[in-house]
Amino acid sequence: MNPDFEKVAIIGVGLIGGSLGMSLRSRGLAGEVVGVGSRVDDLRLAVELGAVDRYAGSPADGVTGADLIIIATPVSATLSILREILPHLAPGAVVTDVGSTKAEVVRAAENMLPPGISFVGGHPMAGSEHNGVGGADPYLFENAFYLITPSADTRPAALEKIKKLAVGVGAKVVEIEPERHDLAVAAVSHLPHLLAAALVNTVARMPDSESVLPFAAGGFRDTTRIAAGSPLMWRDIFETNRTQVLKIIRDFRGELALLERALQEGDMDTIQSNLADARAIRVTLPSKIKGYLPALFEIILTVPDQPGIIAGFTVNLAESGVNIANIEILRVREGEGGTIRVGFATEQEQENAIRVLRGKGYTVRKK
Repeated sequence: MNPDFEKVAIIGVGLIGGSLGMSLRSRGLAGEVVGVGSRVDDLRLAVELGAVDRYAGSPADGVTGADLIIIATPVSATLSILREILPHLAPGAVVTDVGSTKAEVVRAAENMLPPGISFVGGHPMAGSEHNGVGGADPYLFENAFYLITPSADTRPAALEKIKKLAVGVGAKVVEIEPERHDLAVAAVSHLPHLLAAALVNTVARMPDSESVLPFAAGGFRDTTRIAAGSPLMWRDIFETNRTQVLKIIRDFRGELALLERALQEGDMDTIQSNLADARAIRVTLPSKIKGYLPALFEIILTVPDQPGIIAGFTVNLAESGVNIANIEILRVREGEGGTIRVGFATEQEQENAIRVLRGKGYTVRKK
């Protein structure tokens, strides 16, 4: 079977670029994947991990003859790289990016393109707290949203090529105008990152914070997990989507002021009403759809503290044809036992795991 792309050049072989390369290669979607980057050690690692077939010494060398070029650098570098590679692009080549802001990039890119070259904005909504190609994963985009931001001038053939890329790596395609995209991600991605960072720094700057932070429980860790993302990447995101992020900050400040005023006045009815409204909306969110962080169908397993206990239940699942996607030890009391979180890719596997493990006498519940 012929691959969808003859040659793909990925400029910026980090977490997203590396994961795209791994997925393209493992699924046979590209005849060749060439990596381009500023650090030779990282590029060598990308070859070793299977993210690219080879790497080029410069962007010009990397994109020569490529029918698809993916710019997977921080947003602030996208346009300068595009400007650098334009003279070396083959007729009919399609360029896309993976940045979290789109309106400014799409507008500028289309203004600089020569006839016969297309740019289609892309934003795969998948990621992790790990950075660099060392954290790349060929299944990172499985069931994730891949936002594609065509403009009125986007050529249909170019749009179809980027759709083919997104579907090929296992993602769910959503088409959205660049401006609408930027407002949406300001609300559901960029503001949460700012809040996570602000919360961490608030606690860290408390008097005697060294004695407070060890008490950080699941709620604090879950709320602030995204604060572990790359500061450079997020600085660029906030810079290029500043207008929309400021709008959402103002809206959020209004909600926070309402709660602050209610607390000052002892108005617990307003507090309860707002909490109830938030809960009602939150429970309707589709918890098993991937956004920036992978969503799994999980179970919580209670086990005794004894040698081989993990091997025991994993063998039980394997013998029943149930594949584990993720596993994490949550809590352990030495000499007694603990709880383990086990994740599965599908709801059916979750149900099968519960049935198998309960049949073996384990205490297990659906998360």
